[in-house]
Amino acid sequence: PFLEPFFLSRQSSAIKGFAWLVKSKIALFLKLPPLAQLQNVASSIKTRYSKAMSEARNSNSYPHIVIYTDGACKGNPGPGGWGAVLRSGEHEKHLHGGEKHTTNNRMEISAVIFALQALKQPSSVEIWTDSQYVQKGVTEWLDGWKKRGWKTAGKDPVKNADLWQVLDGLIANHEISWHWVRGHNGHPGNELADQLANKGVEDFLP
Repeated sequence: PFLEPFFLSRQSSAIKGFAWLVKSKIALFLKLPPLAQLQNVASSIKTRYSKAMSEARNSNSYPHIVIYTDGACKGNPGPGGWGAVLRSGEHEKHLHGGEKHTTNNRMEISAVIFALQALKQPSSVEIWTDSQYVQKGVTEWLDGWKKRGWKTAGKDPVKNADLWQVLDGLIANHEISWHWVRGHNGHPGNELADQLANKGVEDFLP
């Protein structure tokens, strides 16, 4: 019983504090700026968020991956294979595969697709390819194809559009720099990717 006044006092203080909080929130709400100013605030927040995300992508917080890719085809069209080498620090992973009837260009794109699909999180990626079709396709032609509904400047359907659309979805998840290297010119990463691509072809030879 001797504690009852203490509890009543605490309850009274809590009620007064809650009432003050509600009143202050109402006052704050009534002082909110007009809709146009709120929209400006939202736009500013969005801009700051986008900038922060861009800085995070360019920072060292993302794993750095170096990828070498290559494609091969016997007959073009004919049995084909693709190969990819993924390196991150001291770790290295080799991938290869192929198809019974395909083209060299499709295998070049497939090598990049399977390499990016192997990444388990957004990354800072260097892609080295000996295919100017792949390198220029991404860096010079892709945006135009999409704007024209996957048509070329000559209004023709983009070849291998099914693969380009898959690749377009994958590259959006990473920060990627694209590099062309001359094939069969002694570059260790490219030579290894070439060996893997030919290994992919072997599984589909008669």
